Amino acid sequence: MTAHAGLQAEKLPRAIGLFDSTMIVMGGVVGVGIFMNPYVVARYLHSPALILGAWVAGGIVALFGAFIYAELAARMPEAGGEYVYLRDAIHPAAGFFYGWVALLVINGGGGAAMAVTFARYLRLLVPVPLSDRAVGMAVIVLLTAVNCVGVRAASRVQSSLMLVRIFAVAAIVYWGARWLAHSPVAPWTPVLDRPVSLDLATSFGSALIPVFFAYGGWQTANFVAAEVREPEKNLPRALLLGMAGVIVLYLAVNLICVRVLGAQDLAAASAPASAVMRRAAGETGARFLAAGIALSALGFLSQSVLTYPRVSYAMASDGWLPRAFARLGPRSHAPVLAIVLNSLLGIAVLAVGRYDQILTYVESMDLFFFGLTATTLFVFRRREKRGSGTHLFRVPGHPWTTLVFIAVCFLVVLNSLLQNHGNTAVTAAVLLAGAVFYFFRRPIHLKVSRD
Repeated sequence: MTAHAGLQAEKLPRAIGLFDSTMIVMGGVVGVGIFMNPYVVARYLHSPALILGAWVAGGIVALFGAFIYAELAARMPEAGGEYVYLRDAIHPAAGFFYGWVALLVINGGGGAAMAVTFARYLRLLVPVPLSDRAVGMAVIVLLTAVNCVGVRAASRVQSSLMLVRIFAVAAIVYWGARWLAHSPVAPWTPVLDRPVSLDLATSFGSALIPVFFAYGGWQTANFVAAEVREPEKNLPRALLLGMAGVIVLYLAVNLICVRVLGAQDLAAASAPASAVMRRAAGETGARFLAAGIALSALGFLSQSVLTYPRVSYAMASDGWLPRAFARLGPRSHAPVLAIVLNSLLGIAVLAVGRYDQILTYVESMDLFFFGLTATTLFVFRRREKRGSGTHLFRVPGHPWTTLVFIAVCFLVVLNSLLQNHGNTAVTAAVLLAGAVFYFFRRPIHLKVSRD
């Protein structure tokens, strides 16, 4: 089935090169999770080897996901990413519900949380006479203004902030390694600190949840596919280079955390990266890292302001949203109203102070659509004429690697919903509201046909 839009959207300019595309991939993944999540993993797994094994396993699954999205990007280099794949492979309703959730929950809640995280760490370093909410709103407005100038300026800001994040992570590794060279090393315990059992498997599975969340976010690069130069080549390269870089950074940080702190102290350190820097470089190092975390949150927010409005732009092009949200600025050639809409929703979440609650179910919805989007690859492969797709990037090991990724995504979502019934209720409420909107707003020109 393929969805055909009856509206002709204004064309976005192709202004993003391979380097900026790679930084967008890494920027969608590297937020504040890598500075915080290692201790959550250590609480479930008490062996250093198992802790690192969880991060390796998560990296492999994330790489499978990047392979899938690389092929989808090569097949359909259009604005909107997951929205477009679901719309054209499954049904316009599937695309709509992803866009609905992305607009109201994934971007709104996640962006609000990152804005407040930035504000909190900034106020630790600088005596700003404003509340966390006010600072968060101000930074969203600032990034919105930058993105309204145009995608070239926005991608350069995003790339610069990503380089700062790489520097912050590299600083942890450098100072930790330097400390290890002159200090006693925390002893390693055996690979298995307890017998192989269902309990051990459950603990390993629970530890993978924060790992997968830390690795998530590469998909946002596909949102700007229509603005990437030579997207059939550059987007797959960016996805693979970006994820490979993230995996190297994450494994290096976790190795340093385990070796400097030891598994037991790591599990007790709610801010493990700060604990490493404090031990290795004193309070000056800890303050340096606080600045790095603030800039990481800012960079993640910048990446969201750049990418998610492209989903709204694609929805408006199809008629789900008013046509104005698909119009481009006369000078910036950016979807200005779509950018403003997404930013206003983030500010609204901040204003009502519900960002923390929303963040708890952002993750399960995101993973559900990860898995659902991966299923579209089977549809596109089945439709292609013999030999027609040989020039495109192809997922290595398909269908097995694709099936592993889908299974992991859905199992994590199921586990999350079973453990938190509140998330299940909120998810149902958001989808029910979307169903009502879908019924009354359904574009009459958006039809489904069989190829």
